Amino acid sequence: MGAERRSSAMTEAEKKLTAYHEAGHAITALNVPVADPLHKATIIPRGRALGMVMQLPEGDRYSMSYKWMVSRLIIMMGGRVAEELTFGKENITSGASSDIEQATKLARAMVTQWGFSDVLGQVAYGENQQEVFLGHSVSQTKNVSESTAQKIDTEVRRLIDEAYTEARRILTEKHDDFVTMAEGLLEYETLSGDEIKALLRGEKPARDMGDEGPSGRSSAVPSAGAKKDAPKGGEPEGGLEPQPH
Repeated sequence: MGAERRSSAMTEAEKKLTAYHEAGHAITALNVPVADPLHKATIIPRGRALGMVMQLPEGDRYSMSYKWMVSRLIIMMGGRVAEELTFGKENITSGASSDIEQATKLARAMVTQWGFSDVLGQVAYGENQQEVFLGHSVSQTKNVSESTAQKIDTEVRRLIDEAYTEARRILTEKHDDFVTMAEGLLEYETLSGDEIKALLRGEKPARDMGDEGPSGRSSAVPSAGAKKDAPKGGEPEGGLEPQPH
């Protein structure tokens, strides 16, 4: 996940929003048909992200099933749905930008490369897309008609909209788990996969003084304007982009 950015100040409002955003990813990950096991969830800034949920496969993966891909789209939409359900549509943030970008890329690949659209059939579209990275984008020939391009866009939009709707259903039905997860992240800041399962069973994670979570101590996430949470030593890093995922 990268080193913690303890010099990056977060307001209490940002911490709360990040906690609910990541809880949305985590709870959808636990309730989709197919998903890799939850490894860790955190609201401690790392890299350019304010927080993240990490899933790790149980073994090497050489191919992906349609069910896994659809489930992945639902998990990606979980963060934005969580913000909307908790804070209202008028208060959603740009924090889901990375999720939306990844979901769009996956949905487009499903439609144009892997034949997962009944409308477009078992045909590959846009074979020359990779040449953009070789500097050949200027001479790249267009190999799909305008009507086909519109169908591709419609199918990509359909896959993402269906994932968004399903994420909303899951977080509505599992609202208690969703809130419990978010509050757990606010209290402990970092939770392992086993701790998440325990938390949802109503058990508090056991924390020693040497563990990563605060558990009664001062927060590991520095709050803006709060002297007691100010980092010791080190210069402040650059601007923090709100991109939890």
